[in-house]
Amino acid sequence: MKIKVGFGFDVHRLVPERELWLGGIRIEHSTGLAGHSDADVLIHALCDALLGAANLRDIGFHFPDTAAQFKNIDSKILLLKTVDLIRKEGYEIGNADITVCAEQPKLNPHIPAMKEKLAEVMHIQEEDISIKATTTEKLGFTGREEGISAYAVVLLEKK
Repeated sequence: MKIKVGFGFDVHRLVPERELWLGGIRIEHSTGLAGHSDADVLIHALCDALLGAANLRDIGFHFPDTAAQFKNIDSKILLLKTVDLIRKEGYEIGNADITVCAEQPKLNPHIPAMKEKLAEVMHIQEEDISIKATTTEKLGFTGREEGISAYAVVLLEKK
Protein backbone atom coordinates (compact mmCIF):
# COMPACT_ATOMS: atom_id res chain seq x y z
CA MET A 1 0.00 0.00 0.00
CA LYS A 2 1.25 3.46 -0.91
CA ILE A 3 0.34 6.47 1.27
CA LYS A 4 0.47 10.17 0.42
CA VAL A 5 0.10 13.19 2.67
CA GLY A 6 -1.32 16.51 1.48
CA PHE A 7 -1.50 19.94 3.08
CA GLY A 8 -3.99 22.69 2.27
CA PHE A 9 -4.46 26.29 3.36
CA ASP A 10 -7.07 28.89 2.51
CA VAL A 11 -8.19 32.29 3.72
CA HIS A 12 -11.16 34.50 2.91
CA ARG A 13 -12.12 37.99 3.99
CA LEU A 14 -15.21 38.55 6.17
CA VAL A 15 -17.74 40.94 4.66
CA PRO A 16 -21.28 42.10 5.47
CA GLU A 17 -24.32 40.81 3.59
CA ARG A 18 -22.90 37.35 2.86
CA GLU A 19 -23.91 34.03 4.38
CA LEU A 20 -21.23 32.25 6.40
CA TRP A 21 -20.56 28.72 5.15
CA LEU A 22 -17.99 26.56 6.94
CA GLY A 23 -17.54 22.83 6.66
CA GLY A 24 -20.52 22.57 4.35
CA ILE A 25 -23.02 24.09 6.79
CA ARG A 26 -24.50 27.57 7.12
CA ILE A 27 -23.65 29.30 10.39
CA GLU A 28 -25.60 32.29 11.65
CA HIS A 29 -23.27 35.27 11.88
CA SER A 30 -23.32 39.00 11.13
CA THR A 31 -20.77 38.59 8.31
CA GLY A 32 -19.86 35.97 5.73
CA LEU A 33 -16.83 35.12 3.64
CA ALA A 34 -16.15 36.89 0.35
CA GLY A 35 -15.30 34.77 -2.65
CA HIS A 36 -16.22 33.63 -6.13
CA SER A 37 -17.96 30.54 -4.71
CA ASP A 38 -19.68 30.34 -1.34
CA ALA A 39 -16.13 30.87 0.06
CA ASP A 40 -16.21 27.90 2.44
CA VAL A 41 -12.62 28.28 3.60
CA LEU A 42 -12.62 24.93 5.41
CA ILE A 43 -13.69 22.97 2.32
CA HIS A 44 -11.26 24.90 0.11
CA ALA A 45 -8.31 24.00 2.36
CA LEU A 46 -9.51 20.39 2.41
CA CYS A 47 -9.75 20.27 -1.41
CA ASP A 48 -6.21 21.64 -1.72
CA ALA A 49 -4.90 19.03 0.71
CA LEU A 50 -6.62 16.22 -1.20
CA LEU A 51 -5.44 17.45 -4.58
CA GLY A 52 -1.91 18.03 -3.32
CA ALA A 53 -1.63 14.54 -1.85
CA ALA A 54 -2.68 13.04 -5.19
CA ASN A 55 -0.30 15.37 -7.09
CA LEU A 56 -3.25 16.92 -8.95
CA ARG A 57 -2.28 20.58 -8.51
CA ASP A 58 -4.72 22.80 -6.57
CA ILE A 59 -8.30 23.97 -6.29
CA GLY A 60 -7.68 27.07 -8.45
CA PHE A 61 -6.39 24.89 -11.29
CA HIS A 62 -9.48 22.67 -11.33
CA PHE A 63 -12.10 25.25 -10.32
CA PRO A 64 -10.77 28.70 -11.31
CA ASP A 65 -12.37 31.81 -9.84
CA THR A 66 -12.47 33.25 -13.36
CA ALA A 67 -14.94 30.60 -14.58
CA ALA A 68 -18.60 31.62 -14.59
CA GLN A 69 -19.67 28.02 -13.89
CA PHE A 70 -18.19 28.26 -10.40
CA LYS A 71 -19.73 31.64 -9.49
CA ASN A 72 -21.55 31.26 -6.14
CA ILE A 73 -21.17 27.46 -6.33
CA ASP A 74 -21.74 25.40 -3.21
CA SER A 75 -18.26 24.29 -2.11
CA LYS A 76 -19.65 20.85 -1.26
CA ILE A 77 -19.93 20.33 -5.03
CA LEU A 78 -16.25 21.25 -5.41
CA LEU A 79 -15.37 18.78 -2.66
CA LEU A 80 -17.39 16.02 -4.30
CA LYS A 81 -15.65 16.69 -7.64
CA THR A 82 -12.27 16.70 -5.87
CA VAL A 83 -12.96 13.36 -4.20
CA ASP A 84 -14.01 11.95 -7.59
CA LEU A 85 -10.71 13.16 -9.09
CA ILE A 86 -8.57 11.49 -6.44
CA ARG A 87 -10.57 8.26 -6.56
CA LYS A 88 -10.09 8.11 -10.34
CA GLU A 89 -6.35 8.07 -9.56
CA GLY A 90 -6.87 5.06 -7.28
CA TYR A 91 -6.70 6.86 -3.91
CA GLU A 92 -8.94 6.48 -0.90
CA ILE A 93 -9.07 8.93 2.01
CA GLY A 94 -7.40 7.62 5.16
CA ASN A 95 -8.16 10.65 7.30
CA ALA A 96 -8.40 14.44 7.31
CA ASP A 97 -7.27 16.79 10.07
CA ILE A 98 -8.52 20.38 9.75
CA THR A 99 -8.00 23.52 11.84
CA VAL A 100 -10.09 26.67 11.39
CA CYS A 101 -8.84 30.00 12.76
CA ALA A 102 -11.61 32.45 13.65
CA GLU A 103 -12.27 34.82 16.54
CA GLN A 104 -16.03 34.81 15.89
CA PRO A 105 -18.34 33.02 15.65
CA LYS A 106 -17.44 30.33 18.14
CA LEU A 107 -17.21 27.17 16.05
CA ASN A 108 -17.04 24.35 18.59
CA PRO A 109 -20.85 23.90 18.75
CA HIS A 110 -20.93 23.44 14.95
CA ILE A 111 -18.13 20.88 14.61
CA PRO A 112 -20.33 17.76 14.90
CA ALA A 113 -22.61 19.01 12.07
CA MET A 114 -19.57 19.88 9.93
CA LYS A 115 -18.07 16.43 10.43
CA GLU A 116 -21.37 14.78 9.56
CA LYS A 117 -21.76 16.85 6.38
CA LEU A 118 -18.16 16.32 5.20
CA ALA A 119 -18.36 12.56 5.86
CA GLU A 120 -21.56 12.43 3.82
CA VAL A 121 -20.02 14.31 0.87
CA MET A 122 -16.74 12.37 0.88
CA HIS A 123 -18.35 8.97 1.62
CA ILE A 124 -16.08 8.30 4.60
CA GLN A 125 -16.64 7.75 8.31
CA GLU A 126 -16.98 10.74 10.65
CA GLU A 127 -14.25 9.21 12.80
CA ASP A 128 -11.83 9.81 9.91
CA ILE A 129 -12.40 13.58 10.05
CA SER A 130 -10.96 15.81 12.75
CA ILE A 131 -12.00 19.46 12.89
CA LYS A 132 -10.54 21.85 15.42
CA ALA A 133 -11.31 25.51 16.02
CA THR A 134 -8.87 28.05 17.35
CA THR A 135 -8.33 31.80 17.56
CA THR A 136 -5.23 33.87 17.03
CA GLU A 137 -5.62 35.57 20.42
CA LYS A 138 -6.74 38.84 18.75
CA LEU A 139 -3.56 38.98 16.61
CA GLY A 140 -3.42 39.63 12.87
CA PHE A 141 -6.28 39.76 10.36
CA THR A 142 -8.04 36.86 12.06
CA GLY A 143 -7.75 38.51 15.46
CA ARG A 144 -9.17 41.74 14.06
CA GLU A 145 -12.07 39.66 12.64
CA GLU A 146 -11.19 40.64 9.07
CA GLY A 147 -11.13 37.05 7.84
CA ILE A 148 -11.06 33.34 8.57
CA SER A 149 -8.33 30.87 7.63
CA ALA A 150 -8.20 27.10 7.54
CA TYR A 151 -5.48 24.46 7.38
CA ALA A 152 -5.96 20.82 6.36
CA VAL A 153 -3.79 17.74 6.29
CA VAL A 154 -4.96 14.51 4.66
CA LEU A 155 -3.68 11.00 4.29
CA LEU A 156 -4.48 9.16 1.06
CA GLU A 157 -3.99 5.45 0.52
CA LYS A 158 -3.42 3.80 -2.84
CA LYS A 159 -3.87 0.06 -2.81
